Amino acid sequence: MSLTAGIVGLPNVGKSTLFNAITNQKILAENYPFATIEPNVGVVTVPDERMDKLKAMYEPNRFIPTAYEFTDIAGLVKGASQGEGLGNKFLSHIREVDAIVEVVRCFDDGKIIHVDGNIDPIRDIETINLELAIADLDVINNRLERVSKKARTTKNKDDLVEVEALEKAKQALEENKALRQVEFTEDELKSLKSYSFLTLKPIIYLANIKESELGNPDNKYVQEVKQYALKENAQVVSLCAKVEEDLSELTKEEKQEMLEVLGLEKSGLDKLIQATYDILGLATYFTVGKDEVRAWTFKKGMNAKQCAGIIHSDFEKGFIRAEVMSYEDLVKYGNELKVKEAGRARLEGKDYILQDGDICHFRFNV
Repeated sequence: MSLTAGIVGLPNVGKSTLFNAITNQKILAENYPFATIEPNVGVVTVPDERMDKLKAMYEPNRFIPTAYEFTDIAGLVKGASQGEGLGNKFLSHIREVDAIVEVVRCFDDGKIIHVDGNIDPIRDIETINLELAIADLDVINNRLERVSKKARTTKNKDDLVEVEALEKAKQALEENKALRQVEFTEDELKSLKSYSFLTLKPIIYLANIKESELGNPDNKYVQEVKQYALKENAQVVSLCAKVEEDLSELTKEEKQEMLEVLGLEKSGLDKLIQATYDILGLATYFTVGKDEVRAWTFKKGMNAKQCAGIIHSDFEKGFIRAEVMSYEDLVKYGNELKVKEAGRARLEGKDYILQDGDICHFRFNV
């Protein structure tokens, strides 16, 4: 599954510095020829200690962790929805992402000028969110009249559901409420999917703080952001973009040493990647062997047949069964044979709901 998060933010909030940290990730060199696919797209591997253990156990020829794309959305300024800055180019890029990472400046520094003259993270958030809401409202207004007329004429059930969903969305936006805060029915969400509404996407507020505050990241600005995020059940991740950029230039061992000096268990970028997984409801299963150890991302709730299709469509079409064991059992018993001898290996059918950490071998016939 190709997953992307769009990084947005006003000028001078640390967005470019964070993106530099993402594109400098040297961990990619083993599996990807370039860390940057396009000028504004960076790929990072998803941190997972289980992969290191599996690599040591199997010593595979190929080792492929799951990856995540971050897109640096350029051109966001006040008035972007009306074409200011890069305007429409910005909007078209962000409509393609799965989640939004909104970088918010939460530090004072007289040497770095704020576009609005002073530090006010809530004002910054509302500036960006207003642009996203206006863009969504424009789409709704352009579509609603046409689909309403069609629904009145045909009485088609799907058209009627779409009209109801669009009217509900319009009312919410006019009341200054993001669409992700609205309770839509499953049918309504399905009818809205093709619009790729910006305010319907899950969001993470990324509080950019000073290095000196990493040990106690909840400064007054971060507290304000957290209070704001509570209203829409959004996550907040604190990091220092400059420190992340420095970490990205180090080897794995040097990075660990620097984290220990800073008193941190993991980097802010690792926390951000985990947060994006959480808000998108994602999990990981593994395929293992001497030839390859690989991690695969799936949405929680997917069954074995659907997860087989992530590897290849033929796996899903000709699915027979899945041979499954848990990562925990493999580590506990030491190897696959002992897992089977302990009766912990299972044969599962197409309706089995995969669990995070499952190790799978899919049988299929096409």
